[in-house]
Amino acid sequence: MGHAIDQVAPLLPEPANFQLRTNCDPHQDNFDLRTHGPLVRVVGEASAQLGRDYVWQAHGYDVVRRILGDHENFTTRPQMTRGASGGHVESQFVGQISTYDPPEHTRLRRMLTPEFTVRRIRRMEPAIQVLVDDRLDALEAAGPSADLQGLFADPVGAGVLCELLGIPRDDRREFVRRVRRNVDLGRGLKARAADSAAFNRYLDSLLLRLRRNPDDGLLGTLVRDHGDDITDEELKGLCTALVLGGVETVAGMIGFGVLALLDSPDQIPLLFDGPEKADRVVVELVRYLSPVQGPNPRLALRDVVVDGQVVKAGDYVMCSVLMANRDEALTPNANVLDANRDPVSDVGFGHGIHFCVGAALARSMLRMAYQSLWRRFPGLRLAVPVEEVKYRKAFVDCPDRVPVTW
Repeated sequence: MGHAIDQVAPLLPEPANFQLRTNCDPHQDNFDLRTHGPLVRVVGEASAQLGRDYVWQAHGYDVVRRILGDHENFTTRPQMTRGASGGHVESQFVGQISTYDPPEHTRLRRMLTPEFTVRRIRRMEPAIQVLVDDRLDALEAAGPSADLQGLFADPVGAGVLCELLGIPRDDRREFVRRVRRNVDLGRGLKARAADSAAFNRYLDSLLLRLRRNPDDGLLGTLVRDHGDDITDEELKGLCTALVLGGVETVAGMIGFGVLALLDSPDQIPLLFDGPEKADRVVVELVRYLSPVQGPNPRLALRDVVVDGQVVKAGDYVMCSVLMANRDEALTPNANVLDANRDPVSDVGFGHGIHFCVGAALARSMLRMAYQSLWRRFPGLRLAVPVEEVKYRKAFVDCPDRVPVTW
């Protein structure tokens, strides 16, 4: 990165609020922190949770992309799980591919990738459209003033993941309930642990059935194609990672996407200006909103110089995907939603070996959701002032209620 190496980076207070504002912009605390540079040392809640005197916060696009793409110098694996050979994984992280390094990561990724091909996604689209239309029927029946998040965004996000995994239809309501309760940070650890245990018991019984009679869902296909090369614990971890990484993220993108498009109504007609332009709207919304604001912390494996700063071995770096995607170094007028801008390589789905394996499916699902919503309700608008939209306390940003009318 060519800058002179700073001897000592100043230690700054960690911003008090990393959540999105009601207008879909980053909180002002993030912009204030950026004035100190694209990579800064901070102390606060994150450093306390990680047992460090400080952590690094990466806000600049170039720095975030560099760190996310450098698996030689940075790992996502929690420090206590690395043995002398770097190959040991604690039981609670087995199958959690986002915490794996090569070669373990490479092996599991190769198994997953064929399940997210364009061909498979296209085969899923009719089922996705049926689900979307069903939820629009429910929204219309509850209206003309109804909660778009609860009646449409949440069930679409969860339903598509269940369809992908091959969760039996009779099990889906309880399956999703357990997932949502488990990611609700407003509930106590004991209550969340109980739901997590019930979720794992369900997966045990499901995998037992699939080992005997694999279906065409993702889990069944992995069982059929890889047999004993993938363990039940790995399958449970992969399932958990996909569910936790997908259900709330997609639900949040639908809810926030509606808010963003209602705030920039000139973008809505572009959804119907041909397939390429519709895809550009979705790509731009992902850049603009970045629902997974902070991916897994990166742990430095050795001393490494980043943007003139010496990140020491054992230091943690927290990357702000949201702020990286709002960096003028990525694109001009980065704080404006504009699907007509030139294509850019944003980090909304991550970067490097941990780039989201389901990105293509997510983009397809979001396009279908937005298009179907505005076809059904061309006069859609918020039923409350945007400042009254409430947000969940969860692992990713997601509206709790989005009251709409038409």
